[in-house]
Amino acid sequence: MSENLDLKEQQLQKKLAKLEALEKEIKDREKKLKESEKKKKQILLRIAPSLWDEIAKWAEEDFRSINGQIEYLLAECVKKRKK
Repeated sequence: MSENLDLKEQQLQKKLAKLEALEKEIKDREKKLKESEKKKKQILLRIAPSLWDEIAKWAEEDFRSINGQIEYLLAECVKKRKK
């Protein structure tokens, strides 16, 4: 009976080790994803001065930078398009 318990304990230890390895892999993948999200792509954007002024006013009202406002607007458009 003691051998049976030892065998089951070994099996459980192996399963636990596999689960811990999977958990580590998931955490590593999440970390890489978060790091890639932090990296921002730089783009050159040409827009009309009147549109720039409107975005600047809107950004000021929302307490954002102009760049932040443009990024927010693009993100909202993408979300809306996905629906």
